[in-house]
Amino acid sequence: MAQSTAGISDSAIVAGVGPERGLGAALARRFAENGLHVFIAGRSQGKLQHLAQVIDHTGGTATPVTADMTCEADVNRLFETVKSYGGAVRIGAYNVDSNIPAPFLETDLNTFTALWQQNCLGAFLFSRQLLPLMQAQGEGTVFFTGATGSIRAKPPFTAFAAAKAALRALAQGLAREFSPQGIHVVHTIIDGVIDGDRARSQFPEFVAAKGTDGLLQLEAITQTYWAIHQQPRSAWTHELDLRPYKESF
Repeated sequence: MAQSTAGISDSAIVAGVGPERGLGAALARRFAENGLHVFIAGRSQGKLQHLAQVIDHTGGTATPVTADMTCEADVNRLFETVKSYGGAVRIGAYNVDSNIPAPFLETDLNTFTALWQQNCLGAFLFSRQLLPLMQAQGEGTVFFTGATGSIRAKPPFTAFAAAKAALRALAQGLAREFSPQGIHVVHTIIDGVIDGDRARSQFPEFVAAKGTDGLLQLEAITQTYWAIHQQPRSAWTHELDLRPYKESF
């Protein structure tokens, strides 16, 4: 596992890294493949350590940081680690995604609060640490991963949609405030099911029913993230939606 990062100049931070076949891990691999040292943050130390080894074995470098993004102290510690390595932070991706389906009258206060904290509050804490670094550089790309619920609430996901809509509003405000300073703020709406470990383990029948090309492929999503990062500032994308061509919308 790559722990030595002496001499690095460019890096990326991915918050919300879980299973190896998940969007956070796929983004980390994509950024590492393109020469960035990747700081990977999530709540499972074992998963982070494994991903760091995978990235190391494929020629990249990664630093795992166990952190709960809803905890201010954890977020501060993550960025202390980032700052200790120096260099420019080219990309910050907030990919924390938590969804608990429940009819509205069965949604208790703890559930509603937890969804907001994970999907929005953590993004606020992440951005408050990341943006000053990018301000000092005069550039950088910030990604916020949204969902169908970001723009359309539907039961039994009303609480989740409320949290994702709040994340979208945060991204809009940051884009308007920080774009003139050279910081590219992007909100990506994942409008469909990702073909990853979570979907295949939690609802395999649904995955099977979707058939060929019915799910979003991780490599295709990360290809789009990287392409947006490379956009010239005269034609920036702030918001886009990604879905399989067979998905209704």
